[in-house]
Amino acid sequence: MIHYNGDKAVFHLQGPTYSCLLGVRDGVLMQWYWGGKLPDDAVEGLLECPGEGASFDSAFSRQPLAVPTQEKGYMGQRAISVRNAAGDDVLSLRYQGHRIFPGKKPLQGLPSSYVEQEGEADTLEIDLKDALTGVAVTLRYTVYADYDVLARSMTVTNEGSEPFELTDAQSAMRLPAGRYELLHLKGAWARERQARRVPMGEGSFAVKSRRGASGHENSPFLAVLAPHTTENQGEVYAMTHVYSGSFSAGVDVGIDGAPVMMIGLCGDVFSWRMAPGETFQCPEALFVYAPDGLNGLSHRMHPFVRQRICRGQWRDQPRPILINNWEATYFDFSFDKLLAIAKRGAEIGCELFVLDDGWFGKRDIDNCSLGDWVVNEKKIGGSLRHLAESIQELGMRFGLWFEPEMVSPDSDLYRAHPDWCLHVNGRERTEARHQLILDMGRREVQDYVLESVSAVLRSAPISYVKWDMNRNMMEGFSAALPPERRMESQHRYMLGLYRVLEEITSAFPEVLFESCSGGGGRFDCGMLCYMPQTWTSDDTDACERTRIQYGTSLIYPCSTMGAHVSAVPNHQTGRITPFHTRCNVAMGGNFGFELDLSRLSDEDLAEAKNAVAMVKALRATMQQGEYTRLLNPFESDGRAAWQFTDESRAVVCMYAPQQQPNPQPHRVRLAGLDAAATYADAAHGITASGAALMNLGLIFPEGRGDHDSWVYVLEKVSKS
Repeated sequence: MIHYNGDKAVFHLQGPTYSCLLGVRDGVLMQWYWGGKLPDDAVEGLLECPGEGASFDSAFSRQPLAVPTQEKGYMGQRAISVRNAAGDDVLSLRYQGHRIFPGKKPLQGLPSSYVEQEGEADTLEIDLKDALTGVAVTLRYTVYADYDVLARSMTVTNEGSEPFELTDAQSAMRLPAGRYELLHLKGAWARERQARRVPMGEGSFAVKSRRGASGHENSPFLAVLAPHTTENQGEVYAMTHVYSGSFSAGVDVGIDGAPVMMIGLCGDVFSWRMAPGETFQCPEALFVYAPDGLNGLSHRMHPFVRQRICRGQWRDQPRPILINNWEATYFDFSFDKLLAIAKRGAEIGCELFVLDDGWFGKRDIDNCSLGDWVVNEKKIGGSLRHLAESIQELGMRFGLWFEPEMVSPDSDLYRAHPDWCLHVNGRERTEARHQLILDMGRREVQDYVLESVSAVLRSAPISYVKWDMNRNMMEGFSAALPPERRMESQHRYMLGLYRVLEEITSAFPEVLFESCSGGGGRFDCGMLCYMPQTWTSDDTDACERTRIQYGTSLIYPCSTMGAHVSAVPNHQTGRITPFHTRCNVAMGGNFGFELDLSRLSDEDLAEAKNAVAMVKALRATMQQGEYTRLLNPFESDGRAAWQFTDESRAVVCMYAPQQQPNPQPHRVRLAGLDAAATYADAAHGITASGAALMNLGLIFPEGRGDHDSWVYVLEKVSKS
């Protein structure tokens, strides 16, 4: 999988369908190629560096540098920037040696992809060093035998005698020169990850988060597409980040027309002072090349995220169907009200009841008590154990909402430790949602969160935790750090949070943790390393969810997406959609309810019960099968269609936003079926070969009104 030709100083990284060629010329590490798989490294005459020629620019600006830095007239985006003791930022990294070994090492203090056995991957480590300052960099590339994802990370070490400041750290990959388009995921609260496609242009393009989280506004993802790329055709080069804090992801097109993709820490809110002997671990980046369109990208990323990012007991288990009380009651509930909702949930087959915000301190409104993780026994009618066991008696598990990274100014914790929040001395502490952010970079704060949350989890049979984080960082600095280290605050926060998550998920391995950040404001591979699913968005409107779930599915599998059926008029949009459509769209993720089941009509309750039964019968396919997008809701007049496929069946979901007069027939061609096998859906009177379903396709039905939807279950009744 990783081959080294010592005579030519060429490294060939060879995945299932991609290759990456690295080489050393005059001590400089080059990245010659990344793209479709090459059979060997016989590429003589194809890997020459351009000379000075007649160009006004230096040769360094036209060479395929693997780690671009500020030296010898290089004018492009830098992968690493330092400010050394002399006050300049010149950095000449030269090859020192390398190692190739089976398996993959964990990253110190950070989440990352992993291996279960050494033989499933090879890792290449390449050492580079600047002779004058002692800045040393070790690059790590991991190539998996069965996953088409290249993992890349680096460490920076001060091997010199003077301190320096690391001001930027990016993982870079170079593409062949050419015309391309860019795909990124733009958004805001309640409309996360909206797919946006634009021409690449001939300069620089970047998306960033300075918010202290990966954020609602921009997702840590960027794809470069060949022109006219579709879901099933065209070259795609994509990258994402195993990190949950502020980030930068961009493309820089140099004078030779070759784009360089980079993703890493956001230099606007980051620097790190490094004394002699200190090492800094940069977050891991994931790179994917797909020659077969956007579905090809997803078909490579989804199994990797499911099986080599997510971990723990819940990684491969069916996710429970839940009922969450939030939109049913908000803060206004009692033991009897909660039990009434839970009883109705049990009657229709729900497996988990989740008590959301309002169970602790004096939390009857959102302006107090965050940080005081003490059960309000008067409000819930007794101990948390009593409530949890009452839910268990109905045949369901019990789950609980927390927001452990926050503190309310009106709380016992804040009154005892007003210095424990992120703030700038002498300036107003900007509140959002009546709350401040705890300084998770401080060990004493981490220990408090660990102890207080663990005490609650030990006090009752709790099977699920929704871990929320409901605001952005403002004045996001630690007062515990000296002035020269204040720009380290955000990254130290993430390191502290990861320590907490590592310890608490290890201490309670039986608990299913779901991350949340005002909905999908921290949906990234970093959080998925600890919590195998994320609340996709606070917007539960079925129409909006088709777009949100479409964008999310480009890189994240449906087993990571929380998707619930909510009441109408919808609490975010006011839109009214049919109950069966709300159910059908929620089947595109981990299915649940977020409404008062005790107020449903008999007709809707029967639909809910049928939907629960269908999800239970099909969730192995929908959570672990291959997911394929068939119709893009950002196009196709808003119509959406997607498909789940495994060895035994294909589940196809279709959604139409508005009924049209005199509709013209439209066919949806399926994908990934056994062409010679026969599939049947008795409910719809369909019996057809896989070839016919993929080439002729299903007719998109005529709607019974606005926001109609359909689910086809095509069982394989004969094999090829």
